[in-house]
Amino acid sequence: MRRLGPRVFAAFAVAVGLGVGAYAYFRERVTPRSFEGWIEAYFIFVSPDETGRVETLLVREGDTVTVGAPLFTLDSDLQRAAVAENEAAVANAQVTYDRAQELLKRAVGSQKVFDDAEATLRSAQARLNSARTRLDRRRLASPVAGTVQEVYFRVGEMVPAGRPIVSLLPPENVRVRFFLPQAILPQVHIGDKIVVNCDGCAPDLTARVNFISAQAEFTPPVIYSLEERARLVFRIEAIPERPGDVRVGQPVSIALQQPTGVSHARR
Repeated sequence: MRRLGPRVFAAFAVAVGLGVGAYAYFRERVTPRSFEGWIEAYFIFVSPDETGRVETLLVREGDTVTVGAPLFTLDSDLQRAAVAENEAAVANAQVTYDRAQELLKRAVGSQKVFDDAEATLRSAQARLNSARTRLDRRRLASPVAGTVQEVYFRVGEMVPAGRPIVSLLPPENVRVRFFLPQAILPQVHIGDKIVVNCDGCAPDLTARVNFISAQAEFTPPVIYSLEERARLVFRIEAIPERPGDVRVGQPVSIALQQPTGVSHARR
């Protein structure tokens, strides 16, 4: 058997080295483990049921609030007047009801008159309860614990019904959002841990995958060719373990770790 000469052996070693390097390079290009994403959040918008003018504003941007903490109040002159009007209606209906009940006991009045008086009283009480509820809702409190992100109206401004006055961000509503190509999607599961890196952030930020999109995005509705399949991406969301260390809209880099989840559930 002929021995390889030094030059042939060297050329063979270089070829092997290039082959290994090319394999690692293309494998990394095909199945990367690092992706770009950003910090997303689901805000809670607090708005009035009815049109009104902002009377008091009890929070500012950046304030931390607890559940039930007062946020703002709207002018309530019309609502107080409605309560007073309905209180008077209930009082009159109560007098009519008591009289009809007494006459019925003495066998002087009819059952129909009593039933009508009772129905009128119940209707008046229902309208009073509704008016009191409308009055109570002129003072809005925080439905969640979190931070005030933005105040959209100031004291003295008129607010249409349903328009938010304050937006809140509970810490549990912060998400890391990124996209994966379809070739890597089977490697990611609900519950998997990912490493999150960003400029100026702590080096040990992690998050847990809690959402995997069930449908691809950025793909035309046609029969997929091999080239088109390579462009399929799926939205992934993960919950940061320390949401206070990141900021909404901040660009981040995500490094995938070995899958630990037990199911490829969508949520």
